[in-house]
Amino acid sequence: MNNKITLPKLVVIGGDAAGMSAASKVRREQPEREILVFEKSRYTSYSACGIPYFISETVPEVEDLIVRSPEEFRNKYNIDVKTLHEVTAVDTENKRVKVLDIGNQTEFWEDYGQLLIATGAKAYCPDVEGYGAEGIFGVSTLKSGIKVENFIEYKKPKTAVIVGGGYIGLEMAEALLIRGLKVTIINRGSHVMNTLDPDMGNKISEAIRSLDITLYCNEGLKRFKTEDGKVTGVISDNREIEADMVILGMGSSPNTGFLKGSGIALGVKDAIKVNGRMQTNIEDVYAAGDCTETLDLVSKKHTHIALGTIANKTGLVVGSNLAGENITFPGAVGTAVCKLCKYEVARTGLRERDLEKLEIEYVAASINSKTRAHYYPGAKDITVKLLAEKNSGRLLGGQIIGEEGAAKRIDVIATALTYNLTLQNIIDLDLSYAPPFSPVWDPVQTAARHLIKQI
Repeated sequence: MNNKITLPKLVVIGGDAAGMSAASKVRREQPEREILVFEKSRYTSYSACGIPYFISETVPEVEDLIVRSPEEFRNKYNIDVKTLHEVTAVDTENKRVKVLDIGNQTEFWEDYGQLLIATGAKAYCPDVEGYGAEGIFGVSTLKSGIKVENFIEYKKPKTAVIVGGGYIGLEMAEALLIRGLKVTIINRGSHVMNTLDPDMGNKISEAIRSLDITLYCNEGLKRFKTEDGKVTGVISDNREIEADMVILGMGSSPNTGFLKGSGIALGVKDAIKVNGRMQTNIEDVYAAGDCTETLDLVSKKHTHIALGTIANKTGLVVGSNLAGENITFPGAVGTAVCKLCKYEVARTGLRERDLEKLEIEYVAASINSKTRAHYYPGAKDITVKLLAEKNSGRLLGGQIIGEEGAAKRIDVIATALTYNLTLQNIIDLDLSYAPPFSPVWDPVQTAARHLIKQI
């Protein structure tokens, strides 16, 4: 008598961080299960965060960013990865997905037993005149990064305009500077890095200008100037800027447009609503990565955070649950770091405007210190800002700006936020000290000591 249980076929939409983390986990736990992955590009399991460093040639080969190729997944892990296949619709009632074979432009329906949606996020750009011209790039996938590299290599642009001063905008500014281009950034807000408070964002804006980058704030994009189908300039609210190429750095939005009519519930920014096990509101349909909502552990509100760390973690969680385990993703505090030439930027938790919106009484303080003992060679400037609840002293957020050795200190603040520590708890931490690494009081603890006086 054969008592073997037949496992449901798993179909995964999206072959990058979240999707392949999940598929790999399922394969390790269930070697006989049928796993089918649809990926619209040629690439799987790559580091999107490394794209600016490939463009700058700091990372010499695109293959260095690829963790596992589609061939490796098929031949070594028995995961059937179909690249250049885009899922265009999901029929949850009949448990099937509609797939476009990009190579031969044919469509077909594929049945699933369980479905994982891991389609990530896409670069945002308003629908303005000239948007489709040659030389305008969003940088969110490896394919887009390769297009930028090829354009620089073969078209030899001299000038570049970056629209938006977020993480990708600043990292691409560094990459293009290294490649010898004259770089201009236009930013709709009063300062770059909208994820920072204005006082800290203004510090980064000043740093950008010191790097021979032209920065215009309080200027939105109106349209692109083109000639013979190629971009030649950017028209902002106040000026016209010459541009041989344009990088879109205005943020991203969840790639969920194809779910219209599926019945799958969407939330913030049309990100997919999931519970802690990464289940959607539809039975046997899961989601993970940049296309999903994330619970903010500080505000206790759902938000959309597009970060590789969260994508990999949620991919592992959903893969574990699909393989029969019972694991939950608790949420995140929005920790992120960014490098622009010699400057490092880091943030975690809530900003002042977030706290004002939530009507939480808070206190804030920032300090200037050094990354090492002041007498030790190579000590660099660092500014740490902390936000805490006014009565309890519970930490609510933190931001750091400095040079080498500054940014990773944000991890102490992120840990404190995750476990609801107070300013006094941070002061009491037994952090490491030696002159080459830190002053005797780490700058994070110095900021906590300064702020606790207001509690």
